[in-house]
Amino acid sequence: MGRVKRAFKYRFYPTGAQAAELSRTFGCVRKVYNLALAARTQAWTRQERVNYNQTSALLTAWKKTEELAFLNDVSSVPLQQTLRHLQSAFANFFSKRAKYPRFKSRKKSRKSAEYTTSGFRFRDGRLTLAKMAEPLDIVWSRPLPTGAKPSTVTVSQDSAGRWFVSMLCDDLTVKPLSATDAAVGVDVGLNHLLTLSTGEKIANPRHERRDRARLAKAQRALARKAKGDGANRRKARLEVAKIHARIADRRRDGLHKLTTRLVRENQTIVIEDLTVRNMVRNRSLARAISDAAWAEFRSLLEYKAQWYGREVIAVDRFFPSSKLCSVCGTLQDKMPLNVRTWTCAACGTTHDRDVNAARNLLAAGRAVSACGAGVRPQRRTPDGQSAMKQEALRREP
Repeated sequence: MGRVKRAFKYRFYPTGAQAAELSRTFGCVRKVYNLALAARTQAWTRQERVNYNQTSALLTAWKKTEELAFLNDVSSVPLQQTLRHLQSAFANFFSKRAKYPRFKSRKKSRKSAEYTTSGFRFRDGRLTLAKMAEPLDIVWSRPLPTGAKPSTVTVSQDSAGRWFVSMLCDDLTVKPLSATDAAVGVDVGLNHLLTLSTGEKIANPRHERRDRARLAKAQRALARKAKGDGANRRKARLEVAKIHARIADRRRDGLHKLTTRLVRENQTIVIEDLTVRNMVRNRSLARAISDAAWAEFRSLLEYKAQWYGREVIAVDRFFPSSKLCSVCGTLQDKMPLNVRTWTCAACGTTHDRDVNAARNLLAAGRAVSACGAGVRPQRRTPDGQSAMKQEALRREP
């Protein structure tokens, strides 16, 4: 594995002048993105293609007009970067990895600006952005890697009004961990966030539920405020955003600790390939599923495994992990969600539903790794035995 590019995110507290400069920059970045998207969309209707170089030339022309002369008041680097981001968005669209790019909203879109090396100066642990006389007052909650030099700096402000700076650096400290024979199957759930094939169950902290009463009170207060940009409505909206931010911070911190532990302890981690986007369409479970953040858990697990030389195997979502006996392999006809323990009619083994599912996922993941086989239900190998059953037989003395 080559060098790992890693983003280090810190909170900072801008002066009044710096906050005003950054707010102007955010507005100009959004304006340029929307203008370039409109130009490319109009060209698309004429069956023409507009690339990054052409939008860059358009930006130069826009700056010379009286109407858009204010674009000259901010650093040109973030404006060029937003054109590159738009080019990437179109590349993803044409490759069918994403939908058609959308316009940025003043109220709803993320406030951010990206600076490359020509747009900032980093010396002696002090970061100064273009068009600013003073360095940012950064809270260094953790040190950068020794000798690290940021290649890109992204400044952002979240909905709760907090300011963050993210520095992208080469992190030479990230190296593959020593290989181990340990492997684990992980079944995600709502009663328990994770159930491991070892039998361990990790409680679901339900971060959103803990603050639900406080959040509901703040949302009611916001709903009572008159619509518009009044000061009272802004204060009420900020209070709601702060509660959401606190929930998200706690959730992310917990998931980081869990995924780091799993990656450090296991060489192979087997999970289920769930389509969370479809699952949240269930109105009765959408709130709980969103709070559990299964998609974020998988994302963190996969990139950490890649960093440290571990393997994550995603078993097909149609694999009947809950209905399959992990001892004899008998498939049950039905397994309603309210059934938490069950006894196999064939071998008489009593199973905890989630632990049994985790063990089946582990066995299926090992079969995929050893045989290169699929794990859809009823899929069989040429000799009539499933790859998972073959793997089980290989492990028997």
